[in-house]
Amino acid sequence: AARSVLCPVCDAEVALPPGGVGQLTPDYLALSRGGAAAGCDLCADGEAVRRCLTCGANLCLFCCQAHRRQKKTASHAVAELDDTKDCSQAGKPLFCPSHPTEELRLFCEQCDQPVCRDCVVDRHRQHPYDFTGNVIHRHGDALRELLKSTQQHVGTLEGVLGQIDDVGSAVRSRAEAVAAEICLFASGYVKVIEEHRDRLLKQLEDLKVQKENLLNLQKAQLQQLLLDMRTGVDFTERLLTSGSDLEILITKGVVASQLAKLNSVAYSTHPSVDDGIQFSPWEKAGQCCGYEVFGAILNKVVDPARCTLHGEDLHSARQNKLTGFTLLCNDTTGERMGRGGEAVRVTIAHKDKRDCAVKPTVRDKGDGTYHISYSPEEPGLYAVCVYVKGQHVQGSPFALMVKNKFREHQGVFHCCTFCSSGGQKAARCACGGTMPGGYQGCGHGHKGHPGCPHWSCCGQVEESSECLGGPPSDTLQRSLLRTVAL
Repeated sequence: AARSVLCPVCDAEVALPPGGVGQLTPDYLALSRGGAAAGCDLCADGEAVRRCLTCGANLCLFCCQAHRRQKKTASHAVAELDDTKDCSQAGKPLFCPSHPTEELRLFCEQCDQPVCRDCVVDRHRQHPYDFTGNVIHRHGDALRELLKSTQQHVGTLEGVLGQIDDVGSAVRSRAEAVAAEICLFASGYVKVIEEHRDRLLKQLEDLKVQKENLLNLQKAQLQQLLLDMRTGVDFTERLLTSGSDLEILITKGVVASQLAKLNSVAYSTHPSVDDGIQFSPWEKAGQCCGYEVFGAILNKVVDPARCTLHGEDLHSARQNKLTGFTLLCNDTTGERMGRGGEAVRVTIAHKDKRDCAVKPTVRDKGDGTYHISYSPEEPGLYAVCVYVKGQHVQGSPFALMVKNKFREHQGVFHCCTFCSSGGQKAARCACGGTMPGGYQGCGHGHKGHPGCPHWSCCGQVEESSECLGGPPSDTLQRSLLRTVAL
């Protein structure tokens, strides 16, 4: 199986050659840079300070002078070693890793790698090859194109990274600004809620004081009335048990007048107020300083006995026709609640058929009124029960009569049979009118004419009314159909 290694610099996956790690291409550029203090290639003792660009040798200062004095090397170009650190070692021979004594002068086109002369006759036999100097321009140009494209990507990536840094800075700045807005909003909201809380507590205190004052006033009035009655009762009892007949007769008028006056005083047998104080946390309480607040004190309590039912079709309905009525909820004083949310339950059951019940729909209108709609499937007498908080409302239960389906008219809505039939003698009308000359139907100004347009099938004078006539006989049906057609 093929094996590979990861580059420790770029994490690129590199396939291992058949010869193993030793056959990997060396980094000659890194090898040429070597350490900071390279040795002289001629004497191997001194520290290299210059480099011969012709033969590629690193030279110490003494060997450099000798290199220039020799006739064969006097014309070689020599440069400071610091100026050549970043240059490729084009002038220094590179030797084959497989054949250390052979210099890499050739390039195998098939294997795409430099080779030596021994490689050409060995592992690269019959492979197309050429001298490195002949192919460097073609491969160098291709590499430069790739480098140019890569450099463009580098510039693009650097620009994108710069934008990311800018957006990151903007995000942090924006987050800080929004955090300040949140803190400002929250602090304002907390202040508004605290003000709303204080306002609710003040309203609650005022309501409590108001109820207590009314109770105290009622209590004082009843206590005074009770005191007066007890005084009258004690005096009268003493008079009747201890007084003589003459004394009773003398004071009877005054005592009777006082007792009658006390008995005529009207007073309530119930406390003037109740403890109906509730807090509704989700009740909308308007806006305060631009914030919408919730929570309201409710001092009204629904009284099922004072809730009323309203509707034209309260006691009658039609089979398979949607109808309904309205429930109006009131408090203990008879005033309208003005808000919804009450527990309303409605049952509609057939009195003769136990399994026949109508499922009503209760719609809370949010203002203290509730609309109950239903559509009965069977005709007959029903019992309707309306509950609020489990108690019957005023008028509940009540009877509901469901009539049969609306009967459509089978005749014609006309002014007279004589006109609508074209003067036919046999045309009849359910209004019972007749005309002289053998006509059995009604006519203008003749006996039996209702005096206004009417239905020929039943005599009803309202065009949108229900037909009251029974199934017509064959003769009558033919006459009516003929009248309708005409």
